[in-house]
This record gives sequence, structure tokens and C-alpha cells, in this order.
Amino acid sequence: MEPRPDTQSDTRGRALRTPRAAGTAGIVFALLLATAIVMIRLAIPSGPGSGAGEWLTDPSRRRAVRTALELVPFAGISFLWFMGAVRARIGDAEDKFLATVFLGSGLIFVAALFGAAAAAGGLLSTVPASGAEPGGQLWTFGGHFTYGLLTTYAMRMAAVFVFSTSGIGHRLGVLPRPLTVLGALVGLTLLFATNVVAWSELVFPLWALAVGIHILVAGTADPPGRR
Repeated sequence: MEPRPDTQSDTRGRALRTPRAAGTAGIVFALLLATAIVMIRLAIPSGPGSGAGEWLTDPSRRRAVRTALELVPFAGISFLWFMGAVRARIGDAEDKFLATVFLGSGLIFVAALFGAAAAAGGLLSTVPASGAEPGGQLWTFGGHFTYGLLTTYAMRMAAVFVFSTSGIGHRLGVLPRPLTVLGALVGLTLLFATNVVAWSELVFPLWALAVGIHILVAGTADPPGRR
């Protein structure tokens, strides 16, 4: 039996909207996360071992950190939208193993990112109203906990997400070879360098930006697995 015209129209509409949704969500996530990372990196020391430092006595730097933390939930929402749109685009052609890794690593990344942001916000609330530098075990523990949750756990889950997304994209022909190679390099960087090299976590939003732009520009053609 031939599909009804309205059914064909609905299917075509979903095929048209999914790339735009995935591309737009990927771009929004990349811009929000990159902005938050840059603001935090410019405002605070590169690691918990350097102490609270001068930024706590500078109201403008404290406001920058608070603003960055307020961007994180919206970045996480955009990332979840990006995941959902990409998975909808893959459709029935998805490899069950890679799809499970893709979904699990993405969800754990968001959970770890939110946990790090919440810990940083709670830590910031312990700063005296006068802006005096806090000390003691509370700040030391909180700083190491926040930094470890972000660089050790969230970014390593981001690495797994990049690997799985690149693998799926390569198998289905959704991502070109240069983006697949870039994904491998970004995944390795996130896996081994983020807790050693400052600013290296920026490669994740830059990768998401490249993927989002590609999906948006590549447009409306269905991936090979859905034809």
C-alpha cells in the first residue's frame, strides 16, 4: 500500500527539521560552553593547587564566575537537545553498541558538568561578603572536588562521547573523514590532556561547533542508513 500523502509529508518534515535541530543545538551548546570555560579560565587560577588568589577580592571576577556558572545549565540543555536530534537522525540504522555508549557517555557528561557547576556555586557562596579570601580545609576540598569532577570525569566522558559520535558518523557517512579524524584527535586530547594542559577543554565545544555547522550546512539529505 502507498503511504498516505499526509504521512509522506510528516516524514519529509521530520527529515528536514532534524538536521536543523541537531546543527542549531550543537552550535548553541558549543558557544555557551566555550563562553563559560573562557570566563572561568580568565577569572580564576588554572587549578585548585594555586589557591583562591586575587579573584575572590575582585567583585568583577566573582561576577564573571557566577555568570559562567549560570550559563552551564543552558549549555547542558542544548547538549541534550543535540544528542536527541542526532540520535533521531541516525534512526533505525544505529549500531546498538555505539548508540549505548553514545547515549550513556553524553548523559554522564551532563551530570558531571552540572555537578561541577553546583559544587563551584556552593563553594563561591562561602566567600565572605567583604570579599576576603577564605581558607582552610573547606576551600581546599571544594576546589579539588570541583576541578576533579570537571577535568577528570566530565571531560573524559566527553572524550567517549566524541569517539562514539565520530564512529557512528563514519559508519553511516553522516560525518566526512576530516571531521572523523578531528574527533579522534579531540577525544585523545580530552582523555589525556585536560587535567594537565590549561584551556585544552576548549577543544570539546570547538568540535561540537564544527559538527553542528556541518550538520546544519549538509542540510536535508538523509544519511545512507535511512535510505
